[in-house]
Amino acid sequence: MDSVPKSAASVKKILCEAPMESVVQVSGMVISRPPGQENPKMPTGEIEIKVKSAQLLNACKKLPFEIKDFVKKTEALRLQYRYLDLRSFQMQYNLRLRSRMVMKMREYLCNLHGFVDIETPTLFKRTPGGAKEFVIPSREPGKFYCLPQSPQQFKQLLMVGGLDRYFQVARCYRDEGSRPDRQPEFTQIDIEMSFVDQIGIRSLIEGLLQYSWPSDKDPVAVPFPSMTFAEALASYGTDKPDTRFGMKIVDISDVLRNTKVGFLQDALSKPQGTVKAICISEGAKYLKRKDIESLRKLAADHFNQEVLPVFPKANRNWNSPVAKSIMEEQRSELIRLMEIQEDGVVLLTAGEHRKACSVLGKLRLECADLLEARGLVLRDPALFSFLWVVDFPLFLPKEENPGELESAHHPFTAPHPNDIHLLHTEPKQVRSQHYDLVLNGNEIGGGSIRIHDAELQRYILATLLKEDVKLLSHLLQALDFGAPPHGGIALGLDRLICLVTGAPSIRDVIAFPKSFRGHDLMSNAPDSLPPEELKPYHIQVSWPADSEAEKSSLNQPYHPES
Repeated sequence: MDSVPKSAASVKKILCEAPMESVVQVSGMVISRPPGQENPKMPTGEIEIKVKSAQLLNACKKLPFEIKDFVKKTEALRLQYRYLDLRSFQMQYNLRLRSRMVMKMREYLCNLHGFVDIETPTLFKRTPGGAKEFVIPSREPGKFYCLPQSPQQFKQLLMVGGLDRYFQVARCYRDEGSRPDRQPEFTQIDIEMSFVDQIGIRSLIEGLLQYSWPSDKDPVAVPFPSMTFAEALASYGTDKPDTRFGMKIVDISDVLRNTKVGFLQDALSKPQGTVKAICISEGAKYLKRKDIESLRKLAADHFNQEVLPVFPKANRNWNSPVAKSIMEEQRSELIRLMEIQEDGVVLLTAGEHRKACSVLGKLRLECADLLEARGLVLRDPALFSFLWVVDFPLFLPKEENPGELESAHHPFTAPHPNDIHLLHTEPKQVRSQHYDLVLNGNEIGGGSIRIHDAELQRYILATLLKEDVKLLSHLLQALDFGAPPHGGIALGLDRLICLVTGAPSIRDVIAFPKSFRGHDLMSNAPDSLPPEELKPYHIQVSWPADSEAEKSSLNQPYHPES
């Protein structure tokens, strides 16, 4: 008779003594919870198990951190024990949502629109222009593969091959070094179509996002608004504007044309000289003097630009003598043009159009951060503001040699049909048929109509970009064999999911990401190889001058970066 209580006691002992996160096997009877003890927040909140037997399958040793979302832990620790971090509610939610969205995208493209899912090679060769590529040695002396930064050439070749609707969840690789919110390997939703124009691609992507959008978010409204690159730069100072809030850039050159202020006169006397301004609504109420100074310092340090704060209506004696002089001359005109309300603060800068817009674009975002830190809500986190940016320049001057040109995006982008005549005379003025998709101030996709004419492609590569056409002989040859007009786009899946989930970093939506230095803190990749394993590849490590110190540090246990 006393065997039942004894069994119950042993079951209780097993369950009470099992450490947190241990794996236990329980058998018993499923029964309803007592009235009043139901938990509507849990899927199993209405039932419980009347336990008959329990077995500890695997005890969990002491955890390096508690697996609770509210417990603060360094990212280095989370990445070192990623398999534990994946148990958290937030990581589970992010990865499951990612899986559901990708599944819906496959359904939309393959089942509803006749796309073909095709895998392209990971081992490829060097591509001219673009980001730095990862180099892979081969067993042939002096011959190397490269990991593709995108399947760009393959998807164009698939169009030549008659597979007129291609898509792939593609792995891409870029050796970009230490960039805080980039990954050396990332995922794109890669798409290419034959006989299509910009409008066709844009409406396909709008439909794709609408179809795959999570049901627990507000539905996506289509069509998305569009804006030219020139408009984005002039109003927002960037090619990826966050349109959730105003604070647009205003050109006030005409208002200040006759100003007596020296640095403004200097700027306006130059051919491309302008005066631009933004108005920070309620800035005088929420910003402190040190905030204004930090904004001025940012402009000086990063853009070498002087920024002048003006307080047209505020009852504060913060105006500098220069600002006072502007107020005396053009106060009412400025207030009317910029629609300045009580407590508004104007930041103005003078200089060449692009530079002046860029600095104010950066300050606009900094101001939004400062105001939100003080409790003002400018960017609704539940709002998803999509925007197409179009009519980019086809070429940009090279930074290291402004006399030469480089592709603004990649060398396969077709020129705007209205600008083709300028290719031979003024290539810098040519617009491209490139389009970017922006969400809440982040670029989440980009694509273009491609060049399908071999002669035009050869001219742009060899004559304008001065690239070695031998590297692309296979593509140029293919375009000569009746290539159809075609275009495409790639969506950055990691960035998109990051924005949808509201995660602080793209590392929070990737199962096993690299650290910002490109390291895997869990397995310590990349790792060194002994010389005998390098021998078949005909390569050897050339150590820097302090090679001994370097070698010995490599042999030490790796300390994850914090």
